[in-house]
Amino acid sequence: MKEIKKYDINLVKLGNKSHSYEFELDNRFFELFEQELILGGNLKAEVVLHKSELLLQFDFHIKGTVRLTCDRSLEEFEHPLEVEQTLLLRYGPEDLELDVNVLQVTPDTQYINIAQHLYDYIGLAVPMKKLAPRFLEEDQEREDDPEAEGLLIYSTGSDEDDEDGNDDDDEDGPVDPRFAALKKLK
Repeated sequence: MKEIKKYDINLVKLGNKSHSYEFELDNRFFELFEQELILGGNLKAEVVLHKSELLLQFDFHIKGTVRLTCDRSLEEFEHPLEVEQTLLLRYGPEDLELDVNVLQVTPDTQYINIAQHLYDYIGLAVPMKKLAPRFLEEDQEREDDPEAEGLLIYSTGSDEDDEDGNDDDDEDGPVDPRFAALKKLK
C-alpha cells in the first residue's frame, strides 16, 4: 500500500503552471497490479502536469523495456516501449470518467494517483502478438520472400452440374452427388 503512494500527486499545493515529475517503473511497480501480461520492466516515466483554474493536463512520456512471455515459445524476452499519452482532468460536481483520457474530479480533490494510468498506457502499448525478436525476424523474412506467397484457388463446383438440367438445386450451393441421385427419384 505504501508503494502505490509514491505515485500520488498533491493537487492542492500546486500553482497554476507546469510541473514535472519523474518515476522509475521497475518490477516492484508491476507487482502492484494483479496481472500476468507484463512480467516486469525497466521504464522511466516523465509526467508534465499543466495546471489551470479549470483543467489539469497530464502529458505522459514513458520509455524503456518490459519483460514479456513469447506467445510462440513461452520464453521470456525484453520488449522496448515508448509511449506518449495525454490525460485531462477537469473539475466538476462529481467524480466521473467522461472519456478514455478525460476524467472529472471534484474541486476538493487533494491527490490524484497516476499509477493505474501509467500501467494502462504501458499495457496498451504491448503488442497483441508477443513474439521474441528471433521470431519477429523469421516472420519478416517470410513476408519479404516473394516465393512464400501462395495462390489460393476456390471452386464451388463444376460447370457440368449446371448442364445436367437440374435447375432445382438449392440456392445454398452445389448438391452432393448422392443427394442428386435421390432427387431423380421424384
